[in-house]
Formats: sequence, structure tokens, C-alpha cells
Amino acid sequence: MTTAACTATSPITPKFIIATTVGTIALTIGAMVLAFAFAGPSRGSESQPHWAVVIHLATVIPAFFIGIVVMTMKKGTQLHRMLGRIWGMLMMVTAIDSFWLQGLFGGIGPIHIFSVMTLISIPRGIIAIRQGNMKAHERAMTGPFIGLCVAGAFSFIPGRVMGNAMLALF
Repeated sequence: MTTAACTATSPITPKFIIATTVGTIALTIGAMVLAFAFAGPSRGSESQPHWAVVIHLATVIPAFFIGIVVMTMKKGTQLHRMLGRIWGMLMMVTAIDSFWLQGLFGGIGPIHIFSVMTLISIPRGIIAIRQGNMKAHERAMTGPFIGLCVAGAFSFIPGRVMGNAMLALF
């Protein structure tokens, strides 16, 4: 299949990318409003609200496992495309939500660079594959997955939510 054929039949248009981005942001804000309504502000702190932690874990955990599957499976299949779209949306929600979580030093920290890079890289990967540039797509999508793994590893440092949870188990 040629690049022209892929582009002509591809449902991924600039309007689609914009709609998906706006939709993801709207869904994230909606999920945050619902989480805040159910969890309330009393179950967290001002710098790290409980609802943000819940949304973050609810998106980052499946993104990690789906990412492993997408990165290791045969590329270009219908399943790869479907799981890739789900993974991309989970990563975008995770990245947006991370700005409500405090960094290692409080507030927005160095770890949030992964969120910024994800918000840039995922749309670039979509544009690249729409244009038939598989190498650029692969690089654009591999970066956020590596960032997810690195940020995930740093989340287990004592003093952070997951690090404290792990210490409590032992």
C-alpha cells in the first residue's frame, strides 16, 4: 500500500487530530470534575488532590500495559491501530492530569517535562503516520512510552505517593 493510498483513506485528518485533542482535554476536565465531586477536597491536599491521583493512576496503569502490547505487537494491524489510539488517549489524559500532582520538590517539577513532551509527541506521531512516515511515528510514540517508564520508576521514590505506598507494605 502506498503512502498516497494511506493518506487518502486515513480517517486521521487535521480536524480529527484537533477534535481528538479537544475531546481528550474535555474528557480529562470532566473526569476531574466527577472525581472532585465524589472524592471531595478533604481526601487530598491542596498541592496533591486525591481526585488527581485517582485519575492519574486510572490512566497510567492501563497505559503502561497497553503500551507494552502496542510496542511489541505487529505494526499496522487493525488491533495495533485501535490499541494505539486507546494508548494515546490514556497518555494524553495522564499528561494533562499530572499538572495537578506535585513533583519531587513540590509543585511542578522536573518530572513534568515528560508530560510536556507527551503532549507534543503524541500529536506529532499521529501526524507522522498520517503522512506515511513510519520512522517518525515510531520515534514519536516510543519517546512517551520511555518517559512513562522513567517517570513510573521515579514515582516509587520514598516521599512520593507510590513510594510511600510501597514502604507501607513492608
